[in-house]
Amino acid sequence: MNDPVNHPAYYTQERIECIDAMEEVLGTDAVIGFCLGNMFKYMWRYSGKNGQEDVEKAVWYFNRYKQLINKLEDADDSRNEV
Repeated sequence: MNDPVNHPAYYTQERIECIDAMEEVLGTDAVIGFCLGNMFKYMWRYSGKNGQEDVEKAVWYFNRYKQLINKLEDADDSRNEV
């Protein structure tokens, strides 16, 4: 089932999500910036384009951003323990 906010079919090839491939190729820091840009974009345009769906997409990118920040912090914490 296609979910245009949480799992758009057009962003998946085989079983790999585009954003996961981006992180693997470009790195976590780059995808953090990508998430920030998309949050901004979706909030900027929500009233003139897709309304609530764009707000939900901005929230999705915010949640992914938080997940990536936590991932970096956890990696830093584990390096500091050694």
